[in-house]
Amino acid sequence: MTTSQPETKKRHWCRWTLVVLALVVLVPLLNLAQRFMTDEAVTYADPVEHFKYGSTGGERNLGFPYWIWRVLPELCADYLPGDGFASVGMIYEPGHDLPVGMSKRRHMGIDRVFLNCAVCHTSTVRRSVDDEPTLVVGMGANTLDLMAFQKFMHQCVTDRRFTPNQIVPRIEAAGADLGLLDRYLVYPLAVHLMRDGVAGLLGRLRFIHIQPDWGPGRVDTFNSAKALFNYPIERLRTDELLGTADFPTIWNQAKKHGMQLHWDGNNDHVEERNLNASFGTGATPRLIDHDAIARIQAWNATATPPPFSDFFDIDAQLAEQGRPVYERYCADCHGKNGEDFSGAQVGKVVPLEAIATDPFRLRSFTPELAVNLGTPYAGTPYRFQHFRKTFGYANAPMDGLWLRAPFLHNGSVPTLWDLLSPADKRPVTFWRGNDRYDPVRLGFVNDVETENGRRFFLYDTRVPGNGNFGHDGERYGTSLPDTQKLALIEYLKTF
Repeated sequence: MTTSQPETKKRHWCRWTLVVLALVVLVPLLNLAQRFMTDEAVTYADPVEHFKYGSTGGERNLGFPYWIWRVLPELCADYLPGDGFASVGMIYEPGHDLPVGMSKRRHMGIDRVFLNCAVCHTSTVRRSVDDEPTLVVGMGANTLDLMAFQKFMHQCVTDRRFTPNQIVPRIEAAGADLGLLDRYLVYPLAVHLMRDGVAGLLGRLRFIHIQPDWGPGRVDTFNSAKALFNYPIERLRTDELLGTADFPTIWNQAKKHGMQLHWDGNNDHVEERNLNASFGTGATPRLIDHDAIARIQAWNATATPPPFSDFFDIDAQLAEQGRPVYERYCADCHGKNGEDFSGAQVGKVVPLEAIATDPFRLRSFTPELAVNLGTPYAGTPYRFQHFRKTFGYANAPMDGLWLRAPFLHNGSVPTLWDLLSPADKRPVTFWRGNDRYDPVRLGFVNDVETENGRRFFLYDTRVPGNGNFGHDGERYGTSLPDTQKLALIEYLKTF
């Protein structure tokens, strides 16, 4: 029997209706799938820009929703010491909406941001009160108060104001173009997830609430590792709980292969040290971006510090007088000069009883932790195999020495002049966090409480873990006459 024309038209109409309905449903679903399945970091061709702003993978794990993070200083201004994240020492370059040391990734439907390596290894230098700060990549982050940042995040996300009703309108006022889905589902959900995620992380890092304030330029790396291994923080001995130390410089890594690394020399493999450090950026073994880490390693293998002479003059004649003083008292442990790291004891651990500096950082790294650090990458080629417990502090090369102040592993001695003074003559207290440089004493200005509207941190060497003793006596040059000390300092400006 022949199908009638009306029935044929009806079938055609039904087919087209189904096609249209399918498109109406599928197109939005595909768009949603594309949005929420995208995992793409902002990338940079230049290796220095990659170091400053590139991802290590941590946003996938700990990333803050960008727009929420952006409005937190306004929402919780009373928990910050000043205006925005700059008040805790984060550095903003012109034309960037993120501070140096923070990366961005499109993940789970929104832009997410988190810390990267540069947050701890970049700072600024000023020649005078009115000088514009010069960014120096690779030096310790002398202005960053990481503990203050962590405490701010914890206080803010647990505050009663941290709700969608308070945050979403602020996001829109800040310039975010939110659709209905964002306004009523994505960001309200993100607020709750961020609150739980940050509170959970900082609950593990709760030791920061029972430690003395770190102040700018310092961090407790290995108690953070204990927290990630779920150590019973409240049961740790006091001398194990305090391991605060200065952020180190990271130049010339290729020349440091085989040296005992970290302040206590607990690992002699640069690659393992770098992977371990990436935990601080949220880059867990499952989520780390190994290619991104490899780019950073390739850059800092040959990266060099800016010379002192780019900022200040050097008295060449006086510096030459300081050369034999350095060769007699310093070269064996710290290298021939700022480029040649040869020396019988360079990169080796000096027993605590010989160096006699503050013991807390050394004691905080325990044999148990060395064993536990072998587990995160277990079953992969990246497994840590070279962490060990030591019983002293490592002799470091001194490239870019002028930018390493304050000195000693815990940053307890503000200038090189003070380090060359007997321990009982060193400042008991001083102000940390100023980026204005003192080219005579070789260190950052430390006798000023406030400058340009910012109040600095009062470092007290009487606090446990903050001791400024050790590296003292005739063998360390503290008995030299002032004329020789000044000549030595002038020579060290060439490093």
